[in-house]
Amino acid sequence: MIIVWILIGLVVLAAIVGVVMYNGLIGLRNKVEEGWRQIDVELKRRHDLIPNLVETVKGYASHERGTLEDVMQARSAAMSGASTPAAAAQAEGQLSQALGRLMAVAEAYPDLKANQNFLALQQELTSTEDRIASSRRYYNALVRELNTKVESVPSNLVANMAGVKRAEYFEAPATEAVVPNVSYGGDAVGGPGGSSVPGVAPSTQPGAVGGPSTQPGAAPGALPQAQAPGAEQPDPTRDSGTPNA
Repeated sequence: MIIVWILIGLVVLAAIVGVVMYNGLIGLRNKVEEGWRQIDVELKRRHDLIPNLVETVKGYASHERGTLEDVMQARSAAMSGASTPAAAAQAEGQLSQALGRLMAVAEAYPDLKANQNFLALQQELTSTEDRIASSRRYYNALVRELNTKVESVPSNLVANMAGVKRAEYFEAPATEAVVPNVSYGGDAVGGPGGSSVPGVAPSTQPGAVGGPSTQPGAAPGALPQAQAPGAEQPDPTRDSGTPNA
């Protein structure tokens, strides 16, 4: 009879553990879906800002038609409704690159950069990008936790029975970093990557490497000669060609 009660207790314990795991997986899946909805809201806000930004730029740089059209085409592709977070990340990455080129064009127009409407849109777009990045970090953390439980034992057994699958990350595509060229004016020495660094003037300290010699009668640019310990120092007022009396 005791063995029967032990078996019943083990069955009840396993059922409780299974229920707890099931509820945890379902709750985590719901959090992942909620995190994705937050990203979607910010992405839509970003898409809504772009037409006004393009129209503002067009008023000052209407001949930059190719850049403006690229931004609108990338926006349309991003709004088409990607089926997965990975596909959405790819489309948003293309839109970010197009926006980067648009902002580079705006740098060439001081009147545009001083336009209050453009500044307000730019600030709002930057704020939206920050919220997207924050929401992406939150969402990816939830996805990592869910995927770990779906793949781990024994929660993977409950996940298979409950139909809980792995979720996809929403990762921003890596873009190549561009190192700006820095020029300090005047004669500069080219550095790696096309950057320029100022030339180094020769040292005027006695004995400095590459510095001019301060010894009397030395040739210009010559290094000073080291004197042996105890050796007589030459008198700079005495003519070296006159013998001692």
